[in-house]
Amino acid sequence: MKPTTVHIVDDDPDFREGLAWLLDSRGLPTCSWAGGDVFLQSLRPASPTWDCCVMLLDIRMEPLSGLATFARLKALGWPWPVLFLTGHGDMGMAVAAVKDGAWDFLEKPFQNNLLVDKVEAACVVAQTLHTQGQERLQFQQALAALSAREREVLEQLLQGHYNKNIADHLGITQRTVEFHRANIFEKLQVNSAVELAHRMGRWGSQN
Repeated sequence: MKPTTVHIVDDDPDFREGLAWLLDSRGLPTCSWAGGDVFLQSLRPASPTWDCCVMLLDIRMEPLSGLATFARLKALGWPWPVLFLTGHGDMGMAVAAVKDGAWDFLEKPFQNNLLVDKVEAACVVAQTLHTQGQERLQFQQALAALSAREREVLEQLLQGHYNKNIADHLGITQRTVEFHRANIFEKLQVNSAVELAHRMGRWGSQN
């Protein structure tokens, strides 16, 4: 699996360089940005900055603050963990950011080992999100590839109907329903109607 990139977004070049050196020395690949505005400008559909990653985001920056950057990322549907880097007196803002969806925060100056531990934990979360995203994509692609009849049987299954009832509703034999049911389960990689309903609830929507 591709290593998780750590994006360092801070307007202090010395701090960025030192943090990048620390994380690189611990085997964590980094990419540094001089501000939230610069990072946001790099975001394009399918751009590398959308790949599985973790962000270390300074809360106080010019011209665009960390909080404003985070708000714009959320509006864009940014899925990856964001850890705020805060200075003295920023604790209230950091706590509010976590309540608003940030993954965690660290107060400067921080202990190196604590920082690395939190970044590594965030990387695990990012990899899990990435895997789930891939599973969702595969499920939706398989769902879109179902035949019209399989879609009809699927809708009946999701309503809790048994094979005999489905056969009566669709005007086909029970054996045909069983055949389509088996195909649906195989294509969508589920083992039961309960698992099917669960995955449809999580991933059935294309939005």
